[in-house]
Amino acid sequence: MYSVALAAFALAMQAQAVPFEGRAAPPPGVTSPAPVALPTNAVEIASSVITAPTNVDKLKALLTNSSGDVLTGDALRAVTVMDYNAYNQPAAGTGGSILVGSPDIFPFLEAFDISGGVCFFKPCGLNIPHLHPRGDEFLVVTEGQIEVGFVMENNFATEIHSQLGLFQSTVFPKAAMHYEFNPTCNNATFAAALNNKDAGRSDLITNFLKFPDSIVNVSMARPITIGGDNIDEWRQFLPVNLAAGVDTCLQACGLSVPTAGAIPS
Repeated sequence: MYSVALAAFALAMQAQAVPFEGRAAPPPGVTSPAPVALPTNAVEIASSVITAPTNVDKLKALLTNSSGDVLTGDALRAVTVMDYNAYNQPAAGTGGSILVGSPDIFPFLEAFDISGGVCFFKPCGLNIPHLHPRGDEFLVVTEGQIEVGFVMENNFATEIHSQLGLFQSTVFPKAAMHYEFNPTCNNATFAAALNNKDAGRSDLITNFLKFPDSIVNVSMARPITIGGDNIDEWRQFLPVNLAAGVDTCLQACGLSVPTAGAIPS
């Protein structure tokens, strides 16, 4: 699924096709709909409709021209279609890519209380533990298989773990810590929807280490492993949203395994 640091959000970006080996081409003889460029002024568009007094006013501002006529053809598609093929991902981990739809990229969402994204996993890819502070997440696997888990909160801090195959779904509660992992040597993909246009994302380990070293040491209760003398060295191995992660999976797939002591990135 913000900035998603699910990812960091790009505030305005030039449309550029970004091929990914996990994306399937249309069958022979079938023509795909024309690509839709991402607006370079998405933030400006979204900002212009935020203050509209009603949702109808927002929709009119987004879907009509200066004469009040409803847009048609490519002009209408440019507003109502988000083309993930045109998404210029600002940062990608070695485990794959997360492509997120939010009002600052897809202004049409400003009229709704929903957002979503698509995650393309490479073999052994891990979407590191994170949470969405303002939204529940509904996830469906569209390629391959993944493992998922979430932990709620104190007094119910047990991992709820599941395996998901093709077209199987699950839900992560709002603000629950969770992860997704591709345990196979093949690509995997999932699509997710969140019931907030600005669900947000907080990567747990990455943001935990923003605290002072003394707080980290005490909280971890493992100063010998992570201490003031080595925490800066440890930080350099922090993964981005997707980390190619579990040694046994990497070994089974014949992929490189990170050196001892390093956090896979």
